[in-house]
Amino acid sequence: MKVIDLTEEHKKLYYVCLEDWCDEMKEAGNHKECWCNKMKNKGLGVKIVLDDNGKVGGMIQYIPIEHSSADGKDLYFINCIWVHGYKKGRGNFQKKGMGKALLLAAENDVKNRGAKGIVAWGIPLPFWMKAAWFKKQGYTKVDKSGFLEPVLLWKPFTDDSIPPKWIKKKKKPEKIPDKVTVTGFINGWCPAQNIVFERAKRAASEFGDKVIFREINTFDREVLLEWGIADALYINDKDIRTGPPPSYKKIKGKIARQVKKL
Repeated sequence: MKVIDLTEEHKKLYYVCLEDWCDEMKEAGNHKECWCNKMKNKGLGVKIVLDDNGKVGGMIQYIPIEHSSADGKDLYFINCIWVHGYKKGRGNFQKKGMGKALLLAAENDVKNRGAKGIVAWGIPLPFWMKAAWFKKQGYTKVDKSGFLEPVLLWKPFTDDSIPPKWIKKKKKPEKIPDKVTVTGFINGWCPAQNIVFERAKRAASEFGDKVIFREINTFDREVLLEWGIADALYINDKDIRTGPPPSYKKIKGKIARQVKKL
C-alpha cells in the first residue's frame, strides 16, 4: 500500500470519486473539475492510496478552512475521505487500513504547511464519513448543526489553536407569487451534490414558465456567508434532503406537487 499525491493520470478518476463505473456520475457534469481548477492555487490537497498492485483504492481531499463551510483560522478542512467499498468497478478496498493511511498522510501534509489543526465532518449514523471513525482516530466533536445532521470534529496540533465551528444557516429562499421556485445551491466539490443540482435543474425545465430555477454558486465566499449554505436544494422555501441524492423522478414529483397548488 502506498499513499501519493494526485497525479495527472488519476485526475479523471478523482473527479468521479473513484466511481468511474457508475452511470449516475455522468449526471454530475464538470462542476468538480471546475472547482478543482479554481482551488488548485488556493491550498487544495488531494492524496490517493494505491494497493500493492498499483490500483487506486481510496482518496482524501482537504482545503484551508477559509474555503469550507466551517469557520476557523490556521486550520485545514477535510472535504471527504473515501475508500472504495463496492464490489462493482474497482472492488472493495475497505478494512485494509487505507483510510487511516490517507488521514495520517493528510495530517502530516497540513502540519508541514503550517496548520494548527485539521477539521473533519462526520455523520452520526453508521455509514459514509462516520463521526465515530474520526473519534477513533483522535478527533473530538466541537460543533453540530442539528439532530442527525453532520457534526464538526477536529484534531489540534498546537496549544494555541482555536476550535472551529459550523457556519450557521442565515436565511432561506423566499416564495415567488404564482410561481414554483427551485433553488439549487452548488459549491462544486462534491459530485453527489452536483448530481442533485443537475437533476433539479433538468426537472425544473419540464414545467415551462410555471417553475423558476435559481442557481446560487457558493464557491464565492461572500455568497456562502450571506446564506450560511454550501450545497442544498429548495423547492419554494422547503429544504429538500439531498443525501443520498434523490432520483430525478422524485425531484420532479416534488416540483409537480407544488405546481398543482398554483
